[in-house]
Amino acid sequence: MTAALVAGLVAGYGIAVPVGAVATYLVSLTARTSLRTGVCAALGVATADGLYALVATVGGTAVAAALRPVLTPLRWASALVLLALAARGAVTAVRRYRAHRLSAHTAPPPPSPARAYLSLLGITLLNPATVVYFAALVLGAGTGDSVHPLDQGVFVMAAFVASASWQLLLAGGGALLGRALTGRPGRLVTAFVSSGVMTVLAVRMTG
Repeated sequence: MTAALVAGLVAGYGIAVPVGAVATYLVSLTARTSLRTGVCAALGVATADGLYALVATVGGTAVAAALRPVLTPLRWASALVLLALAARGAVTAVRRYRAHRLSAHTAPPPPSPARAYLSLLGITLLNPATVVYFAALVLGAGTGDSVHPLDQGVFVMAAFVASASWQLLLAGGGALLGRALTGRPGRLVTAFVSSGVMTVLAVRMTG
């Protein structure tokens, strides 16, 4: 059980720590909204990682093989979603910057915590490479179908906890960023930086 716990933690941090488009969007979302919304969004990402870890431990080679034929269309779908988010973030930032003197009624409402959770869950699930990553770790470590279900459960839970802890750290950083950059110029700049990073990463996904 200890080996499964350590393996799950290592796997969870291994997939979560590299800062990509989802992490960038999580930080930007928290900076624009609230820590509560960011926490829910972070848990959405961690839930997707946990689900993929579960699928990998249960399905193993069969799941990884089944996903390979659809990796390309799903990668394109993920890239399109990220491009849409980048464009929306930039346009919204410009509109808020130009209309700062208008009534607050004209500003679009921020996403609710539940919507943030579901959005980040869906975005992360569009990355099927995650399940291939977990399947490779599980199979490479010799943890196939012969592993006790309890060890599989520990592995999945540890992967979820590791991912959640890192995503919550990013959300906390986004909350601090939001408090530090309270001015309109600062928020406009950070929105453009976030949109730019997401655009670059989305283009790289299709390369």
